[in-house]
Amino acid sequence: MLFHVRMNVNLPASMPPDEAATLKQTEKDLAQRLQREGKWRHLWRIAGQYANVSIFDVDSVDELHALLTSLPLFPYMQIDVMPLCRHPSSIHDDDR
Repeated sequence: MLFHVRMNVNLPASMPPDEAATLKQTEKDLAQRLQREGKWRHLWRIAGQYANVSIFDVDSVDELHALLTSLPLFPYMQIDVMPLCRHPSSIHDDDR
């Protein structure tokens, strides 16, 4: 199942810089591992914002929920999820 996910990150201004840096590195490591595994298929930064738009390829809504809630930055995110399905006018035989 494919999902379009927008994540807006709002770290507290009071968070110590070294704590924020560690959190961001841990998030990056997990995001890159999930990309290599094919679960986090695409990841784009939204210019001028601390936000991204991503495409996830998971087996279920429950798997997506577990994946998103496991992200180190999850407590500081506003997340919007849209399930995706193939469009009948698409010229592609698959969604890769």
